[in-house]
Amino acid sequence: MSGAVQGRGGAAVGLLTELEGVEAASVIYLRLWSDGPDGQAMLWSDLSRTLGRDRGRRTLQAFEQLCRLCARHGRRPLMRHAVECKCLGADEACFANFIACAATGAQEDAMLIATLLVRADVAAQVTSLATDFGLGLQRMRPAAPRDLDISRPPSARLH
Repeated sequence: MSGAVQGRGGAAVGLLTELEGVEAASVIYLRLWSDGPDGQAMLWSDLSRTLGRDRGRRTLQAFEQLCRLCARHGRRPLMRHAVECKCLGADEACFANFIACAATGAQEDAMLIATLLVRADVAAQVTSLATDFGLGLQRMRPAAPRDLDISRPPSARLH
């Protein structure tokens, strides 16, 4: 990837292992979702296993709507690293912080971050979805996303 593309959100700003529960899960699940049907199936399996079928379904639906709105109304596409990459990209760090703020009740901060990700007219809607998704993640046992077997052949992501 060129430096210009990485400078627009894909630049590594840390390591995934430096993140705690909700933040780490947010990044891993964003990567899985973005990888397509196989990754999405892994995401659903993990959520239903750790949260139960009903709560897992509600959490997944909030995340799906959140991802769709970010893709449709995003200021630009979110850059992300491959599922198995240990790096944490700038956009991924922003997304993780957004979900964590929303889940912990820091709604003003979450709304501010939302305006960095999407158009202002959809910021409230994505913040509400981020809250629902983040609260679902808070109910998971802390290590759940790290239990996933994400060692797959590299995808077409940054690294």
